[in-house]
Amino acid sequence: MPGYYHRLDANGKLETAGFGEDTASEHRMMEKLMIDTLVLNAREYKIDGFRFDIMNFHFTYNMQHIQEALRALTPQKDGVDGSKIYIYGEGWNFGDTRNNQIGPEAGQMNLYGFGIGTFNDRIRDGIRGGNPFADERAQGFATGLFTDSSEFTNQNPPHLGQKGQLLHYSDWILIGLTGNLRDYSFVDSTGATVTGAGVHYNGQPAGYTATPIEAINYCSAHDNQDLFDAVQLKSNLNDSIATRARRQVLAMSLVALGQGVPFFQGGDDLMRSKDMDQNSYDSGDWFNKIDWSGRTANWGIGLPLASQNESQWPIMTPLLSNPAYTPQPANIVYCSAAFSELLQIRYSSQLFRMPTFKDVQQNLIFLNTGQRQIPGLIVMKLDANGYPSEGYKHILVVFNATNSSVTFSDIRLQGQPLYLHPAQQHSNDPATRQSSFNSKRGSAIVPALTTAVFVSGVEGNAGLEENEISEVVRKTVRPVRVGLPRPRRSLQVG
Repeated sequence: MPGYYHRLDANGKLETAGFGEDTASEHRMMEKLMIDTLVLNAREYKIDGFRFDIMNFHFTYNMQHIQEALRALTPQKDGVDGSKIYIYGEGWNFGDTRNNQIGPEAGQMNLYGFGIGTFNDRIRDGIRGGNPFADERAQGFATGLFTDSSEFTNQNPPHLGQKGQLLHYSDWILIGLTGNLRDYSFVDSTGATVTGAGVHYNGQPAGYTATPIEAINYCSAHDNQDLFDAVQLKSNLNDSIATRARRQVLAMSLVALGQGVPFFQGGDDLMRSKDMDQNSYDSGDWFNKIDWSGRTANWGIGLPLASQNESQWPIMTPLLSNPAYTPQPANIVYCSAAFSELLQIRYSSQLFRMPTFKDVQQNLIFLNTGQRQIPGLIVMKLDANGYPSEGYKHILVVFNATNSSVTFSDIRLQGQPLYLHPAQQHSNDPATRQSSFNSKRGSAIVPALTTAVFVSGVEGNAGLEENEISEVVRKTVRPVRVGLPRPRRSLQVG
């Protein structure tokens, strides 16, 4: 049936907004081909996760039918539990299906309550600054906006002003840390009590999920510059490579310690560079390679391909040719060790991985909010208020994106027997080890460009000393493998 499996416009011309030949999943047999393929891969190859590229080019009913078919798979009959297969993808609003013009697109706004993950561009833009369509030098929370302004930012201030933009970005990040929940209630940067949906993101609601599982939090992926290259492009030119490495870790911590599904690009923990290639699908191993030995970051090997990057060469050339910006093995070791510590922290308490909106609303609050907040500082408090979690019952996370040590005090922290997380007590980073908490004053001291996690109340071990608790956690936290990643059974669906 010529033309049946591909989407055609009103003139019978092939639609190509998806950067290829768009398939027509509104046609029943195209949908059946998708479902049959997914079921085959799940049953025969035990694939337990499927990623849909440009998922919004399909429709909510397609995704519902896919879920039904996969959930019908059972261990007894098929050798796989289909109810545990995870589906996620790009839920943008563009192209053939934009604004539901030919059906209910499978995008962020329409997938509320489906249990399907979509990439959260809100937290990405808040962390990095700007967006994929803005100037690549636009700064964000982790890259120095207002707290370490670049020459570019000073000459091109955001519409809201640097401080106002930073606080607005911080609101996006707060919502992202909840799992991007639509209905989560909190105090925003203006001092108003709002929900996630009440904060605007480029004309859309910032919060859009029903449960954290529907949020894929990330700040680096195969599209656009990877995280380290973004840090290089956006940072103040006076920032040393050691400072840039700290920005890298700070950005990763905002993803690693939030609710929802954390997503990292391969090599982020090794300060991986593609030499600022913004679309490296056709760039080969020269730009896409990862040095798993940690000796180099692949930085400064040449200008990326002209086809995708030539207009940015004048910006890239001075950075790539400056040896002061080249990551050294010590910087890479710091970044890799810090990432390992973040994962240990995430798995030391279920409070970092709550499944429902109710759990998050009841057990997670933000301090340092409103108009008088310290710009560049995010403070998150987690408490097991009846939540049957394993691991630590009380957690305080302080994300300090400023260039100075910060002492943060709050009356709600007074009397809390918090101490630095054991993974950070023994951190590879001397600055992180200097973080401290004063229970009597209810104050935390956190060094510049550092994320510090303070904890107390390990279930079943309330009477133990800190060093004893550390040993309990060491035995119970799942091990983290640093270096070559384990093979993953996940399949991208184009």
